[in-house]
Amino acid sequence: MTHSSLAGKVALVTGAGNGIGRAIAETFAKAGAAVACADVEEAQANAVAQDITQSGGRALALSCDVSREADTVAAANAAREQLGPVRVLVNAAAVIDPNANVLELKPDDWDRIFAVNVKGAFLMSKAVLPMMIAAGGGSIIHIASQLGRVAAPQRVAYCSTKGAVIQMAKAMAIDHAPDNVRVNALSPGAVATRRMLHRYGGMEEARRIAGPKHLLNRLGEPEEIAQAALFLASDGASFMTGADLLVDGGYTAI
Repeated sequence: MTHSSLAGKVALVTGAGNGIGRAIAETFAKAGAAVACADVEEAQANAVAQDITQSGGRALALSCDVSREADTVAAANAAREQLGPVRVLVNAAAVIDPNANVLELKPDDWDRIFAVNVKGAFLMSKAVLPMMIAAGGGSIIHIASQLGRVAAPQRVAYCSTKGAVIQMAKAMAIDHAPDNVRVNALSPGAVATRRMLHRYGGMEEARRIAGPKHLLNRLGEPEEIAQAALFLASDGASFMTGADLLVDGGYTAI
């Protein structure tokens, strides 16, 4: 078994229906994990799980709004009952946030962004941790962002949530190291997902404007972030906890 193998492990990935979450779910399945694919968009979760199954893997689709405790508990229980105890959790669910500063942002939008991006990671972790600890430990990965370290205009809510989940990973790492649970954040730069379409109106425009902000002069690809998540989930990262792994194309080095 290689250090990057997840053979025999069960992983639960939120936001698995699209973009980075989908790439992570598919990469984990190729590495041997049985994957619970959770997403608020049930049809998308079904599509990903079906693709994994048709490729010879094991997968389960879960309809889950991570901001609702009942949904997270139900998802965790369904994963355990149908696949086994969850040993790897990836909190990748995130809501698309409007362009706005504090004066422009509606309080309801602020609350919704925090409910999904931060509370969702908290609730899903809370639902999964008991079985993970009982099974002997595991790995929790919060998908953060380079904008949890540096800021951008009109992104006050998003930047705030991503800074919060980076700190959450550190605090959880301290609390659960005795349980053999590693907790890390993973911070991508701008990645070619549908979020870019919302932000820039089209992928070509996103590549033109956002690409040059990175030293590598391009957007990242979801599969590149998935490889970093696989590392954090695997025994290859066995001495890594409480960290924030930057995979940002050099964005924060400038």
